[in-house]
Amino acid sequence: MASQSPEQLGVCSWSTLAESPADLVDKVQSIGVKRVQLALTAHRGDLGDWAAAPEALKAVGVEVVSGMFGTKGEDYSTPQTIKATGGVIPDEHWEENQRICKAACETAANMGLKLVSTHAGFLPHDPADPDFAKLLDRIVTFAKMHADHGLTMLFETGQESADSLTQFLNAVHETGATNVGVNFDPANMLLYDMGDPVESLRKLMPHVQSVHIKDANVPTTPGTWGEEVVVGTGQVDWPAFLNVLNEADYTGDLIFEREAGDDRVGDIKQGIANLSALM
Repeated sequence: MASQSPEQLGVCSWSTLAESPADLVDKVQSIGVKRVQLALTAHRGDLGDWAAAPEALKAVGVEVVSGMFGTKGEDYSTPQTIKATGGVIPDEHWEENQRICKAACETAANMGLKLVSTHAGFLPHDPADPDFAKLLDRIVTFAKMHADHGLTMLFETGQESADSLTQFLNAVHETGATNVGVNFDPANMLLYDMGDPVESLRKLMPHVQSVHIKDANVPTTPGTWGEEVVVGTGQVDWPAFLNVLNEADYTGDLIFEREAGDDRVGDIKQGIANLSALM
């Protein structure tokens, strides 16, 4: 059985709110991790202009281990707005999103990466839903773009239950697009109120190739967002979460993501201390 270790910890570039590759280097060094997940396109307020980042990070002993890209028109104002605008769902952005995906794949390949994450959007729960086949076709299109560059595409969790995501993944794999897996984010399961993070991880573990470390509390009012909090202060049962990873012999990346708060770097450092104490 593998044991999760602080050496696996990293940080999302966009969570540092870095203004340049040099600023990113400074903030990653301050945080004290050796792994980074890099925004490959503009993502969550990140300008996405990080071509020089991998070499700058490498010079101080930090590795870019994976990438992330967002799709056009994503609006996270409310759960309802992201349901309508997220991922590959909007017809009006589908052509542009194909260009975004292709560019992200080219950037990732040029950086020597193997894993690229994105949000697929709210996936239909019922295969009989007319949108199921349309979205399946779009995800397979994305998957082929990744395969053309030797990449694995990872769905980030949260916008559907573990059972629904497993069902959709199985449908994707049945088309022959086997280079699709999961970037598991426990906090998203709580923020979207889509199930217990530990049990969801257990169900999805055969597909998990990357993990976001983020904490949250479930919404207090149905139809609203939950609250993202510092890792170790929310409703994720971290000892149980780590145990599932240990039992599965997981040796991949554990990447801190912080998308709230006025002191992102400080919050991440506190979260690292809280999580490391449990390892």
